[in-house]
Amino acid sequence: MRLSQAKIPTLLLIGNHDISPASGRAHAIQEFDTLHVPFVRVLQKLEFLTPKELWGLPIQVIALPWIYRSGIMARLNLSGTQAADIRENLEKRVVENIEGSDEITGWLEEADLSLPIILTAHASVQGAKYGSERTVMLGNDLVLSGSLVRNQKFSYVALGHIHKPQDLNEGFQPPVIYPGSIERIDFGEANENRYFVIAHVEKDKDTKVEWREIEGTRPFIECWAVLDHAMSEVQDSSRTVTEYLKSRLPKNLSGAIVKLTVEYPRELDVLIDESALRKYAEETFEFHLVKKPKVEARARLDQGQVVSSLSPLDLLDQYWRTVHAEDRKMDVEGLQKLAREIISDETTDDDHR
Repeated sequence: MRLSQAKIPTLLLIGNHDISPASGRAHAIQEFDTLHVPFVRVLQKLEFLTPKELWGLPIQVIALPWIYRSGIMARLNLSGTQAADIRENLEKRVVENIEGSDEITGWLEEADLSLPIILTAHASVQGAKYGSERTVMLGNDLVLSGSLVRNQKFSYVALGHIHKPQDLNEGFQPPVIYPGSIERIDFGEANENRYFVIAHVEKDKDTKVEWREIEGTRPFIECWAVLDHAMSEVQDSSRTVTEYLKSRLPKNLSGAIVKLTVEYPRELDVLIDESALRKYAEETFEFHLVKKPKVEARARLDQGQVVSSLSPLDLLDQYWRTVHAEDRKMDVEGLQKLAREIISDETTDDDHR
């Protein structure tokens, strides 16, 4: 809204986190379109925008928002058996719309080459480096080819979806930029800096890109602690353990997302005062306590029995009885039955081969 009030033209490209998987539901920034907010345009479909649609700016934009595979299937009445071909067909259609084919005239062929052309897409690109975040939908992502985004008719390529900042055409034109997310997403990104990008786009001149680091992003702090039996032998052992765990946390916790992982012998579990730790960490934005009890158990074979004489199922049964003997929630019989079925199937397949 501040950009709108300052009369700064703004394009908002729909991404996967803006869309509900439920068909027909509104996306997260639909209000800007509904209320006709001045100088703000929401890009929610594959389209080619000329200066006429861009407040008279001397520029052209090809927009490729996030495309949900399930939504395309429903729209085209495609069955589940055809799902394997969806992604390939989508990628083909996108390329045809942008670059053209024998049957279709592409937008790059229609564009005014005297004006800069910007491609903006919320999608994966071949060769991009993923950050620590990786959605389970990786196999369903629309993947753009490197040759498409590096087309020299583009003056600049602005990308979203992958959280790791990078230029996929570094040292060459056009810049193909993932600026990355403006906040860290998980502890795998704890040491990564966050950026935004200013691109100076001008026709017949190389596009200049400035990477600006974002200061004051919320820190992710990961800490570790190891307890040993000696701590249970001191006076007021619970308080000793609690003070030790507090000492493993940084002094300034304000606004941070903090994870403390504690490894300890299982019998020391009663000494960990979780409520006291959470009280101590109440200034954090979020506090995770990860408890990792160590099981000090060794498998004991019957007298005269050797490992080589045991079948895989016998060894697995020995593992359940030794390592998970105290875990009453574990369905040992069910797991052993499942293992028997898997091993039986593998043996049958080997016999057929």
